[in-house]
Amino acid sequence: MQGLKAILFDTFGTVVDWRGSLIAELSAFGAARGLDVDWTAFVDAWRDAYKPSMDRVRTGEVPWTILDTLHRESLEMLVTKFGIAGLTDDDLAHLTKGWHRLHGWPDSVAGLTRLKSKFIISPLSNGNVALLVNMAKFAGIPWDMVFGSEIPRAYKPDPQVYLGACSMLGCMPGEVMMAAAHNYDLAAARALGMRTGFIARPTEYGPRQSKDLRAESDWDVIATSIEHMADQLGC
Repeated sequence: MQGLKAILFDTFGTVVDWRGSLIAELSAFGAARGLDVDWTAFVDAWRDAYKPSMDRVRTGEVPWTILDTLHRESLEMLVTKFGIAGLTDDDLAHLTKGWHRLHGWPDSVAGLTRLKSKFIISPLSNGNVALLVNMAKFAGIPWDMVFGSEIPRAYKPDPQVYLGACSMLGCMPGEVMMAAAHNYDLAAARALGMRTGFIARPTEYGPRQSKDLRAESDWDVIATSIEHMADQLGC
């Protein structure tokens, strides 16, 4: 890892447990409102809408749209699909911002704090800036800075997302590592000359997880947690 200056992290699933956090929050919301909903299925369906919603932006079907707005649009569709009645606009706004209130995996804050002592650390996520900043404040994530999707106005795995972040840091791609629990993210970064670090999160999608259970290539670092990555990088 000689010459490594910065590590950019995928966030949803790699740093934070989006699924467990949202299931817990929506279950509590539903219980308080007397709503009989399968919130686990609801959260899984919400996440399933994530990539298709971004693909509509990526292909030009719709103009540039931040993730908060895409999440809200998907939420409104799912509220109808699941037959949930009586929610106000304030309720929908609150539920959408559940993505701002995600808890980190148990190793995340400690591991990132260690890595921060030696490298620049930042999210490189499809989340927008407000989402990522609020998430960091909520979960105590110690980023040095935040790259949100509205900076390149693009979503991963588009090359300008990765290269734009390297450029803003004043680094060559080979001086920057992409760290993620998703093999596709690392493959896109490696193709552009970046270094790569895989962090296994085999429970991200719960019992239905069928991909990213393990590293699928010889990434530069293969770790079982962010703290394990810090061990390997001498932090």
